[in-house]
Amino acid sequence: MSDNEAPQSYLHELTLRLAIGALGLSPELREAHANWLVTQQRDDGGFAGREGESDPYYTAFALRGLWILDGLTPEVGEKAARFLRGCMQRRESIIDLISLVFAAAICELSVGAVVIADEDDSWRNNIADLLATLRTADGGFAKTPEGRAGSTYQTFLSVLCHELIEVPVPDVDGILRFLESQAHDEGGFLEIRAAKRAGVNPTAAAIGTLKALGRLDAMDHTATIEFLSEMQSDEGGMTANTRIPFADLLSTCTGLITLVDLDATSVVNVGAMQQYARMMQRSPGGFVGLSLDDTTDVEYTFYGIASLALCENVIRG
Repeated sequence: MSDNEAPQSYLHELTLRLAIGALGLSPELREAHANWLVTQQRDDGGFAGREGESDPYYTAFALRGLWILDGLTPEVGEKAARFLRGCMQRRESIIDLISLVFAAAICELSVGAVVIADEDDSWRNNIADLLATLRTADGGFAKTPEGRAGSTYQTFLSVLCHELIEVPVPDVDGILRFLESQAHDEGGFLEIRAAKRAGVNPTAAAIGTLKALGRLDAMDHTATIEFLSEMQSDEGGMTANTRIPFADLLSTCTGLITLVDLDATSVVNVGAMQQYARMMQRSPGGFVGLSLDDTTDVEYTFYGIASLALCENVIRG
């Protein structure tokens, strides 16, 4: 990277890492899931969950999955871009906003379809203003402007959104203090301060936030690594927390991403994770979220593809 190049965003770097791992998957597997994702695109160009209308959240998952699999064609990308441009006129949730921003970046990078014009500073400023209303006294970000306590996951999303719109995050030290307050004594992180136990997903959000801020070294991660090592179930995947008896693809994916970021994948059986993710595949394509599930969807298909790609990266070294 030259001195004039901006560093990649957290999401761009992760997506590139996943794409490299996906190259090690069989052509048949990649084609099956790419074809399935393409069939999920609706007439309006967007993608939806198991019910309801198209939205930026599921559209971003579908586009990321297709991009990782090298299956995002100009036709699919242009249709998605038209849908996303229409979403810019609506009042979206913060989760949909960050999904819209990242999906827009994928469309532009992959097929050259522009959703957000470079000169559209007003839209970026509006997002930054919205994020400011979510900031709480504890240093984190809440899920709504009315929230009084920070959410670890919402803080992660807000930091990523700042990164994607290229607006610096105010008071980084306040975020670090917030994350320290969310760390559980027995390892891992809480989602909200009133929670009784740590979870894999808030833990991934906390570590992801630190990485996005370039501050992974701001905390000791020994207890977090031990916590994550204990979350691998007999199924091979990871459970959401100590009270959940079965694994799921979301926790498996985010937990493995975190262990990769902490250079600590040796504490789990990555081969067993790979086998678990493969078991969540369904024919002719798509993934279910857990062994008790029987319905494929766009979000869990992304987690399944991402999990297999991460396992490939780790196993192949």
